[in-house]
Amino acid sequence: MALELYLDLYSQPCRSVYIFAKKNNIPFDLRRLSLLDGEQYGEEFGKINMIRKAPALRDGDFCLAESIAILLYLAEKFQTPDFWYPADLQQRARVNEYLSWQHMAIRMHGSKMFWLRLLIPKVLGVEVPQDKLDAALEDLNGSLKLIEEKFLQDRPFIAGDHISLADLVAIVEVMQPVGSGLDVFEGRPKLSAWRDRVQDAIGKELFDDAHRTIMGSQEAVKLMDGSKMQVFKPKILRLFL
Repeated sequence: MALELYLDLYSQPCRSVYIFAKKNNIPFDLRRLSLLDGEQYGEEFGKINMIRKAPALRDGDFCLAESIAILLYLAEKFQTPDFWYPADLQQRARVNEYLSWQHMAIRMHGSKMFWLRLLIPKVLGVEVPQDKLDAALEDLNGSLKLIEEKFLQDRPFIAGDHISLADLVAIVEVMQPVGSGLDVFEGRPKLSAWRDRVQDAIGKELFDDAHRTIMGSQEAVKLMDGSKMQVFKPKILRLFL
């Protein structure tokens, strides 16, 4: 049985797994999942991942949740090039440092901006107060500043001279608010140059392929059936507002 990846490319962690597998020529069967339609709560997916989040991996009888765990599993199983997760102690520590930080920082702040600017007003039909948007933007700007000043500093990539899992996990998060129409690269030449280097290292075709869904979000929301999300509306508003 081929390795299976359950992914929704609206999701940042799913995009990181998709890019990593494609870039490293890892053979897999793509199982598309629509998180916005609630497909993660289906009976069959529950057998794969009882956490009911994407991405998820199934490799024979072995199932795995959480994007970072999946990335590390793929790196070790398929012995991908060392630069992704360096053997060098301090370079690996830099990667681990970023991966440990990002969950409650850029991950949260980029996601929140995407929901507040796009999905909540355009799909759920709920007006977002300006003070909520302003506070979310302040948090996002704080995380972006840390990526530039703390994690990148004067290095080409987070761990040094080569792309790593840290850069891959970072770029998909940074691109999330861009999908809502917010140009986070404007006025940030260091972040823009890093984005260009990451895109070059991944390959523009693969980079664009992975981000096509999120970059088309502003048009896609016009056709979304908001009724499918109503059951999740109280939870979404409680989380983001």
